Amino acid sequence: MYYDKRIRINRWINVSQVRLVDSDGTMLGVKPIQEAMQMARNAGLDLVEIAPQAAPPVCKIMDFSKYLYEKEKQERENRKKQKVGMLKEIRFNPRIAQHDLDTKIKHIAEFLQDQDKVRVTVVFKGRENQHRDLGEKILQNVVAKLAEFGNQEGRFSLAGNRMSVMLSPKPLPKAAAPKAAKAQDGEKPQPPAAPPAPGTPTA
Repeated sequence: MYYDKRIRINRWINVSQVRLVDSDGTMLGVKPIQEAMQMARNAGLDLVEIAPQAAPPVCKIMDFSKYLYEKEKQERENRKKQKVGMLKEIRFNPRIAQHDLDTKIKHIAEFLQDQDKVRVTVVFKGRENQHRDLGEKILQNVVAKLAEFGNQEGRFSLAGNRMSVMLSPKPLPKAAAPKAAKAQDGEKPQPPAAPPAPGTPTA
């Protein structure tokens, strides 16, 4: 398993004494390095230098393999949280069949749901350049069908034989707030029902 080689463990800790922390977090004070290493061996664990800049360096008795696993797991979680959307591009020609268009629209929706931006481009070839209105209609259709998943950024752009539009994903929905158990504005609270008169039979 990969780990930062700047982290020194066991016999690679070349100092005369360390400030030792037990595996449960208990501070054991300053110990000669040999005594600290023996304590780690007796526990079936490793001696790991966790604060090399301290005087003396701070070392902890721990399961180093487990420590690396937990650290790697945390880094993966952090990368997921920091995920930045990518830019995708979907291209088609103005004479695309409806079935193929629907398939591409489905793919664009998936990209937008993954928080990726999508550039939708119609590519004109030969005589198709004389009918660019067809490409514009296709882009309008795409934008309309994907309104639930993304927003149009700016106007349609035309560069050479390509007409494009950029779609950005809609923000992820926040958790719905619980409804307040109180009367709506402008509504008067209903008075409690009067108790039945004495002797009145109840259902």
